Amino acid sequence: MTGPLVVLVGPPGAGKTTVGKLLADRLGTTYRDTDADVARTAGKSIPEIFINDGEDHFRQLELAAVTDALAEHTGVLALGGGAILSPVARSLLRGRPVVFLDVGVNDAVKRVGLDAPRPLLAVAPRQQWRELMEKRRPLYTEVARAVVPTDDRTPEAAAEAVLDALELKDA
Repeated sequence: MTGPLVVLVGPPGAGKTTVGKLLADRLGTTYRDTDADVARTAGKSIPEIFINDGEDHFRQLELAAVTDALAEHTGVLALGGGAILSPVARSLLRGRPVVFLDVGVNDAVKRVGLDAPRPLLAVAPRQQWRELMEKRRPLYTEVARAVVPTDDRTPEAAAEAVLDALELKDA
């Protein structure tokens, strides 16, 4: 199966972007983020898509971005936090080098901030984040070959843990 060397999944604030870029650098490859793909395709930010077009439309764009990236990208790929909600996306991830970057609510909120433009965390972010994780944690775990906690870890240490988990340390 061709495709990405590493696929990162996890909630907002887990470190997918930061760790993903470090991994790409370490592995001498490129980094791609499906949220960035969605925004580029739509010609507007993700919050604008949610507000103007609705979550369902965003999820359709997200699934298309995930499908394309898994077929085309050979480097490090970070998926948007909700990409795993789609049964089709979960099926496409089966058998791939997927790592769930796990994080607790306190670290996530510190990293994301309470005022960050995250549509699903706009009101009562701590409570929303907890509810979001109750629903998503089993799905992240389902698709992951490995789980790497990022709480109290530097991004560099998290990247090393991903390399260890996927046995890419000497890559």
